[in-house]
Amino acid sequence: MPLLPETARQIDDQVAQAQRDGHAPSLVVGVVRDGTLTHLATAGEHPRPDVDLQYRLGSISKTMTATLIMQLRDAGRLTVDDPLEKHLPGTGLGTLTVRQLLGHASGLQREPDGDWWERTEGVDLPTLLAGVTAHKIAYPPHATYHYSNLAYGLLGGVLEALTGTPWVDLLGQRILTPLGMARTTYDATEPYARGYVVHPWHDTLREEPRTDTGAMAPAGQLWSTIEDLGRWAAFLADPDPSVLAADTLTEMCSPVVISDHEAWTHGHGLGLELFREGNRVYVGHGGSMPGYGASLAVHRPSRTAVVGLVNAYTLRNVHLGALGRRLLTVVLDAEPAPVAPWLPATTPPPAELAELTGRWWWMGTTIEVYADANGDLRAGPVGAPNLHFVAEGPDRWRGRAGGQDGEILTVHRDEQGRAVALDVATFVYTRTPDQEP
Repeated sequence: MPLLPETARQIDDQVAQAQRDGHAPSLVVGVVRDGTLTHLATAGEHPRPDVDLQYRLGSISKTMTATLIMQLRDAGRLTVDDPLEKHLPGTGLGTLTVRQLLGHASGLQREPDGDWWERTEGVDLPTLLAGVTAHKIAYPPHATYHYSNLAYGLLGGVLEALTGTPWVDLLGQRILTPLGMARTTYDATEPYARGYVVHPWHDTLREEPRTDTGAMAPAGQLWSTIEDLGRWAAFLADPDPSVLAADTLTEMCSPVVISDHEAWTHGHGLGLELFREGNRVYVGHGGSMPGYGASLAVHRPSRTAVVGLVNAYTLRNVHLGALGRRLLTVVLDAEPAPVAPWLPATTPPPAELAELTGRWWWMGTTIEVYADANGDLRAGPVGAPNLHFVAEGPDRWRGRAGGQDGEILTVHRDEQGRAVALDVATFVYTRTPDQEP
């Protein structure tokens, strides 16, 4: 569904102002809703942006590397608490774990040794690993958030060690092809925007090199278009289960470390940045490579996202990631998700399920239990049924939401077989407030 005209005007105006104030040769921003790129805002003429023009993603590449790691985790090939040494022996990094590397909580230094890797031709994996020693640990692990590009070069090495397949081929097989991201590539593929540094005093453009970063590619190599980046944002909002389980993506969005301990506005999950904007949490990532910037911000509950690409290494007085999150807030404030209508049930629940519905009591508190259209149980205080249980067997239900997520609900019956109590992880609901739990 397209944006309302006033919302679209606000997006277009802010993108135009960001291009002007930031001195961006070319800037493109896309709004994604319910899996579709619904609005495109462009500004600049060097070159003129469109949906099929490639820019460099930089560190947004890390979100795909992390997804590959979690695919292997779900397949039983590793655990996130495995030490790096288990899969890349001899690095001297001791017990640093996959989880710590994914979440930038390993204390590992930011960059590999040598020249600035983003602007020089990369080395192969053995050469990268040969330069990794215990001296690369800059902070005690998990003591603080410390962003590390090197960590993702090493995670790419883990992927190759476990599968025998180079990172780029694995990426194509497991993510890009299944999601139809044909314009996301390892190298720049025409049409693509040349990347620049804008001179601070006379606004001339210096074209930057387009390097092959070698073993560091899993940290920032990829090129993409606003349309393909929108597809990736849609996946992060609502994943294709053939690529990654929804529960696994939710796990990736849970904090590993908080970087802002004063206000808790920023942290990092398993490969995804977490941003708190008011009462909302956005997930995504920023990205930069010489000559380019990229942004990705997703509000998962509403399946809404804003993605952005620019062909300048920095924008003057403008932060592309902050712009994207601000525009996402504009969309969500102006056009909240429509309220789904209530629909009556077409058939009553079976008798054994209906028997469990109605009022129960726990420690003087009234509890409502009802059956939903899927035959699951919903329960909670009157007017706030925040617990969700799915059947696992006769008189046994598993929590799937709320404070009893993962816990077991057991139905207790009397000698006549009537349900007289619900035992929710030792909290016993009774049919009358006078019964002892």
